[in-house]
Amino acid sequence: MAPDPYFKPSIKVRLDKFICESTELTRSLAKKALHRGEVSCDGVVVKDSGFKVTETTRVCLDGEPISLVGVRYLMLNKPVDTLCSTIDEIYPSVLSLLDVAKADSLHIAGRLDADTTGLVLITSDGQWSHKITSPKKECTKRYLVQLADPLDESLKASFAAGIALKNEDGPTKPALLEILEPHQARLTITEGKYHQVKRMFAAVGNKVVALHRECIGQIELDPGLELGQWRYLTPEEIASVG
Repeated sequence: MAPDPYFKPSIKVRLDKFICESTELTRSLAKKALHRGEVSCDGVVVKDSGFKVTETTRVCLDGEPISLVGVRYLMLNKPVDTLCSTIDEIYPSVLSLLDVAKADSLHIAGRLDADTTGLVLITSDGQWSHKITSPKKECTKRYLVQLADPLDESLKASFAAGIALKNEDGPTKPALLEILEPHQARLTITEGKYHQVKRMFAAVGNKVVALHRECIGQIELDPGLELGQWRYLTPEEIASVG
């Protein structure tokens, strides 16, 4: 995996706060580490919690340099039996698959069901995430869908016109259905209704037996990522969300 992207503060930060935001230590544990003389700044042991750290300060804990974790953007190839949740429930959270510092500061930009695989975007940037999940942005999501019954070509027009779903006020927004094989299709939607893809096919008398998300907006799932693997997004991928 690529190393975590880090940044240093452009303004002065208290040393105990710097340690907490750079490690898994609580404020209390950070102060104890300071009192034990385990923290140095630019090669000098510092025990003062209020010591100010600047962008040029080299901070070490037990001789190892530490840095503030910057804003992060990741893609994950989600396996089955994992949840797009920040906590472990019936199944483990997808965040448990990430070997990164301060994973609890990350959140998932758009969810997938436990039995659905594929592209999940994870970030600490709330505004960036909102651009993906906000209905007003109409961010496209493309899925590879395996169906129980064969598909009829007439469904392309039905999906393009919008599908009426149970307990919804109106039809779905126009969706692009590409039939690849009798039982396999690609579906591109611009909404994120509850179980939307499964409900759309159920509404036309079919059943989704496997679902895999390939793309969100212009961000394609990296074909080099096996199920359960992740990587950081490139600057170009991050900038494509607008």
